[in-house]
Amino acid sequence: MLNKPARILTFKCKSCGKSVQVFLQKVSACAHISPYQGICTCGTVMKHATGNKEAVASYLSSDAVTWSHHH
Repeated sequence: MLNKPARILTFKCKSCGKSVQVFLQKVSACAHISPYQGICTCGTVMKHATGNKEAVASYLSSDAVTWSHHH
């Protein structure tokens, strides 16, 4: 049985220090990456991802709205 990634993670905002919840995104249908995104109350977009190093780097440096993982 595969471990499913958490649906919600909490981080501190780098801009204001408040807690920000990031939600698991549906952009990836494979096990290579689990991308997360959320928006702080101060307006800062927070992104996080776990998985394949190259896929994570691609996601974190992208415009997450149009990003998708390709094989």
